[in-house]
Amino acid sequence: MARLLIVYHSMTGGTRQMAQAAAEAAREADGAEVIVREAPEAGPEDMLAADGYLFACPENLAAIAGVMKAFFDRCYYPVLGKIEGRPYAAMICAGSDGENAMRQLERIATGWRLKKAADTIIICTHAQTPEEILAEKAISEADLDRCRETGAALAAGLDLGIF
Repeated sequence: MARLLIVYHSMTGGTRQMAQAAAEAAREADGAEVIVREAPEAGPEDMLAADGYLFACPENLAAIAGVMKAFFDRCYYPVLGKIEGRPYAAMICAGSDGENAMRQLERIATGWRLKKAADTIIICTHAQTPEEILAEKAISEADLDRCRETGAALAAGLDLGIF
């Protein structure tokens, strides 16, 4: 059975909701074993043991959240040249636009020579004040459905061997 690794970081709950929705749908697709790791606990061994990836993180200060960046820093060289061609998808939870975090994440995936299996999802919470930014997030069902679709499609694609 193929293994899908979902790695995420969430400080205010938005990205956690997104990752959980994707994981639940991927498990329901019954095509892949789904492993979910928070970024501080994930490492190169998790990357090497997986057949595909879903990365989810918030955009902080117009960049990938530092905790997620630390995950990529820990894993980048130990897995370089060992995971080429594996599929990935990404999800960004942003207050404004998420575009820069998306570019950073996709650039890292390009360096690993991963194959983009779905368009990156950016969910904008429109949090702009310090209070809104630090508040617990509630992602809409419509946006969670987008995450579910990505998780299910990635699991099914791994199971069918189309990636």
